Amino acid sequence: MKIKEFVGSTVLDKNANVVGKIENVDFDTETGKIESIFVTLQKNLFSRDELEINYEDIATIGAYVILNKEIPKESEAEEATTVEIEED
Repeated sequence: MKIKEFVGSTVLDKNANVVGKIENVDFDTETGKIESIFVTLQKNLFSRDELEINYEDIATIGAYVILNKEIPKESEAEEATTVEIEED
């Protein structure tokens, strides 16, 4: 697979949820090995975020890039980081 075919591929997490599309690839210039991929997360029509994923977190590369870990959706991630503190 050529890099230009790889960029734009759909990325799925280990539960087959769509994470986003590959926007860019970082590789070692000496060995040619991929070090990480940058995935664009579509938030809405005008807003996007980027997520860097290490090569070790990629399970397979083919028609889709499948990760070997779960990526929580933004709403789930916000809920997980919201902590209520009760005062005595």
